[in-house]
Amino acid sequence: MYEAEREFALNVAAQACRLAREVQNEIVAAADALTKGDRSPVTMADLAIQAVVSQRLAEVFPADHLLAEEDTGALKDSPAMATKVLNLSRKAVPDFSAESLATALDRGNYHGGGTDRYWVLDPVDGTKGFLRGQHYAVALALVDRGQVVVGVLGCPNLEVEPGNPEAGIGCLFIAVRSQGTAVRAVDGGDERAIHTDRITDPSHAVMCESVESAHAAHSEHGAISAMLGITADPYRIDSQCKYAIVGRGEASIYLRLPSTKGYREKVWDHAAGALVIEEAGGMVTDLDGNRLDLTSGRFVSNQRGIIATNGNFHQEVLDAAREVRS
Repeated sequence: MYEAEREFALNVAAQACRLAREVQNEIVAAADALTKGDRSPVTMADLAIQAVVSQRLAEVFPADHLLAEEDTGALKDSPAMATKVLNLSRKAVPDFSAESLATALDRGNYHGGGTDRYWVLDPVDGTKGFLRGQHYAVALALVDRGQVVVGVLGCPNLEVEPGNPEAGIGCLFIAVRSQGTAVRAVDGGDERAIHTDRITDPSHAVMCESVESAHAAHSEHGAISAMLGITADPYRIDSQCKYAIVGRGEASIYLRLPSTKGYREKVWDHAAGALVIEEAGGMVTDLDGNRLDLTSGRFVSNQRGIIATNGNFHQEVLDAAREVRS
């Protein structure tokens, strides 16, 4: 089941990763010319990737909706940006016009819900990592009648085999509900199944968290680690790559306890990654132990953080997190 959707997700995510790589390579080459806080390169990549994915989706699954992060606002505000986005997107869709590109972008305004079938896209997740020339992700998921059933994470700068850069750089993690999680290189090749690690003692775990302390409460994460007896340094990495890291056993825990009161998680930041971990044998819940509700709109309904583990000591992590938070 979902064979065609799985193939589509892999192919379009690989195409998106190639576009993102091209922009990031230009950022690295022109690092001295970029001003601090200039988000225009990632905006260009975001918009072009969303337009390309949307157009491909309209061709292959015309009845499906798209819930995505971007809209045409940046194009309307900047003719120069509009030209750059059009030129980049034409590398994947040569017959794009300014009008058809805008139409493709605006298809991403679907409101979400639990009854329809729709795709969720984050074209470039991990803005700061992308601009630093480090890690980011392309995240695409399919929600079918309230359940995430297909998820793919493109991680263009992640090693295909951990600790072995000669095996290649750039991974696609693909999960299908009740069919497990696999990984392959962005540029093609064989797939291999992945699984969360087998660690059962949380004190032996490695905890994964955001690089940016503005995205998560590092001090609280540290207190939770201490309570669990964890002595290993945290694995800090940008974007939904954290889900991939836990999914293939490089870390056992991923915590995202927001550092800002009232912060609301976006659906596109977690839909694909959560399925990658769950189908690899792990567990993803909020701080109260509830599975994430990604189907009620553009924001996650459960608003008390996100905890992902290898599935072997999830309750212990929940207990420690609640005690620290109380």
